[in-house]
Amino acid sequence: MISFDAVTVRYPAATADAVSGVSFSAERGKLTAVVGPNGSGKSTLVRSLLGRLPVQSGSIFIDGSDARTMHRRDLARHVAVVTQREELAFPVTVADYVSLGRYAHRGLFSTDNPGDHSAIAAAMESAGVEMLAARAVDELSGGEWQRVRLARALAQQTGAVVLDEPTTFLDIGHEMGVFELLHRLSRSGLAVLLVSHQLNLVARFADHIVLLHRGAVAATGGAEQVMRADVLERVYEWPLVVARDPAVGAPALIPLRASRRL
Repeated sequence: MISFDAVTVRYPAATADAVSGVSFSAERGKLTAVVGPNGSGKSTLVRSLLGRLPVQSGSIFIDGSDARTMHRRDLARHVAVVTQREELAFPVTVADYVSLGRYAHRGLFSTDNPGDHSAIAAAMESAGVEMLAARAVDELSGGEWQRVRLARALAQQTGAVVLDEPTTFLDIGHEMGVFELLHRLSRSGLAVLLVSHQLNLVARFADHIVLLHRGAVAATGGAEQVMRADVLERVYEWPLVVARDPAVGAPALIPLRASRRL
């Protein structure tokens, strides 16, 4: 489980907190989604979890251990993270890139063992990139690269997966495939923490939603508690209505033209 307990973060030289007093948990067996407008603090929480930003106050716990005191390799054995942006210094094949997920379980200069090969193959199949194994990563489309990065995270075989906008560059089919995969991973017992702008898909798939606004929690709970027109209009500062998804009955956000309200 990943738990944020009254976490406050401020960027160096900033005059205001990026996030202030944020508390929530991403539990095993559930898909937890963090949503909110640009600049609301979503990615800041991921950077703080990774230790890239210092926590001013509060704590982040991973399976009961303080993330700030965990060794980097120990952290990688508990949580796999797919960040929003990543660029490699030099091109490698897809298979070699996915194998990077195994470094948390073996030395940097160790060779793959049968267990590693099995984990890598299973991760690539789950992410739907096994046919790309021999391709160089700099030859991939944006959507292919996103799925390969997800495969690398799955190869870590951790108890929790954190993803910051994992469906960027994906078409509708692959976007739905990623959400279906994350749902399956959560049902297999993993704690899945997702940062996303896709509110309607989050409403379909997430067990728990945390809505951020200007660095603070504006609403939290299931889709019925968070996907409310009065709450979302205030947070996103845009006229909208909330209807029902005809496929599954979940709340669905419909933005309006700026000059009209229904």
